[in-house]
Amino acid sequence: MKIFLDTADAKEIREMAASGLIDGVTTNPSLAAKTGRDYVESLREIATIVGGPISAEVLATDYDGMMKQAKIFTQIGKHIAVKVPLTWDGLRACKELSAGGVMVNVTLCFSPMQAMLAAKAGATFISPFIGRLDDIGEDGMGLIRDIRTVYDNYGYKTEILAASVRHVMHVREAALAGADVSTIPSSVFKQLYNHPLTDKGLAAFLADAQKANVVIKG
Repeated sequence: MKIFLDTADAKEIREMAASGLIDGVTTNPSLAAKTGRDYVESLREIATIVGGPISAEVLATDYDGMMKQAKIFTQIGKHIAVKVPLTWDGLRACKELSAGGVMVNVTLCFSPMQAMLAAKAGATFISPFIGRLDDIGEDGMGLIRDIRTVYDNYGYKTEILAASVRHVMHVREAALAGADVSTIPSSVFKQLYNHPLTDKGLAAFLADAQKANVVIKG
């Protein structure tokens, strides 16, 4: 499963990308607002850090506005994925952009039928919001499984991007459910490799080596 960072903070992305484990980045206006920087300038910097897909979300809600803003984003680089909402105009924009060879991330997906329409419109990624469904008592991970079944039934190539991820268990369950991508905050990314037994085992190995005066000579 690919791992995307869900942030618009270039400094944070640079730090995490140094691991070599980050495959892409997703951003949105809310994340951009937290940085206090111009959104497009921030995207330009991010594009120099990460070579994988970078989702840049439009602010327009109408087709013409989305297409104009998409043009601004795509001038940044070929690895920019234009992020559009799962609305009538968003699907129209997705169809047009995809036909022109532009990567498109269709966001705010909450049902398998929405996901099917996005795939038919040529979306590169579909972003089901699992955490927001969990918040209202619905089964967010069940949506991932349903979309996986629909896509596999008909051979759709759109990648399932698990979004609104809140914790490590969401990442685990998304991987088991067959999501192609999980987009996560850096705090969750750091938790993926942390485990108390790893720390305990490492401390024991080092203590044993010190007692036995074990050294590694070059």
